[in-house]
Amino acid sequence: MDHSGVCMSQVTVYEVAKEAGVSIATVSRVLNTPERVNETTRTRVYQAIDQLGFVPKAEAAARARKSHGRIGVLAPFFTYPSFVARLRGVAESLSDLPYDLAIYNVDSSYRLDGLLASLPLTRRVDGLILMSLPFDDESADRLIVHKVPTVLIEYSRPGFSSVRIDNAGGGALAAQHLIGLGHRRCAFVGDSDVPDYALRNSDVRLDGYRQALIEAGVGLPEEYIACAPHGLESARQSAHQLLDLSSPPTAIFAPSDTQAMGVRKAARERGLRVPADVAIIGFDDIEMADYVGLTTIRQHLEESGRVAIDLLLSRLADPSRAAQEVWLPLSLVQRETA
Repeated sequence: MDHSGVCMSQVTVYEVAKEAGVSIATVSRVLNTPERVNETTRTRVYQAIDQLGFVPKAEAAARARKSHGRIGVLAPFFTYPSFVARLRGVAESLSDLPYDLAIYNVDSSYRLDGLLASLPLTRRVDGLILMSLPFDDESADRLIVHKVPTVLIEYSRPGFSSVRIDNAGGGALAAQHLIGLGHRRCAFVGDSDVPDYALRNSDVRLDGYRQALIEAGVGLPEEYIACAPHGLESARQSAHQLLDLSSPPTAIFAPSDTQAMGVRKAARERGLRVPADVAIIGFDDIEMADYVGLTTIRQHLEESGRVAIDLLLSRLADPSRAAQEVWLPLSLVQRETA
């Protein structure tokens, strides 16, 4: 470094290409459209970038400015009502602030890895919010090295602020309510197709539900667990499967309100009275739950988005601020279905 404080040996894209054994064009594609580069090549380029400490010129110039004015949100299943509610909380918190909101849909592990590698280098985001997305040590290190403040929702990692709920505790709340109503044949309709890039919250809610039933001496037979791809129709079919049993359940818990509504439709199709013949409990308390009279486990979805923004802005204002873990409470909202 010379006396002016300018590094004399700034790493160039040519050196990255040479180190990775690829062309300059390939390095450019990895930086700008990583999903178009195969995983092996992309990994080699990222390793070369990390090893050499390469910073693209555009990003170097942007870092010299005080702020990029953009918050990035990475989310799977971003059309799910629960994710929409969280995003609403994020957007409302940013509405009067000088930040744009950039939403990145994560639909594969490949996409997630690419975004976590390229965003710190090229997307000019001030900070990131990751919703229900686990990530590896390499991605964590890259976010820290490139000083991208990141807040996690429904996931935690050392060094990162997070907003969490007790998913197992929520499942237990559902079981305890049903037991209190006198039910002994309690079933579960859940997810079978959670991809490897997303958290398996459905399974954690099932674990809490099962454990509470066992502790009450009721238990949860395997035949009372029906899992299928997430959605209204899949849940409806799963409910019919359970209600076809020779000793059908008198209560069904679903780990989302969407699935609970599918269960409710199946009960109606069979002419069953809800809750007299079968009680139904959902999870989330999305806006529609109130309109259809659904008993559910309420989590504060919009609040989780607002808290995440508060945590992120705190880190932006003071990068040395210690990471915080905020737990939001769950509660059972009793309506017509249980």
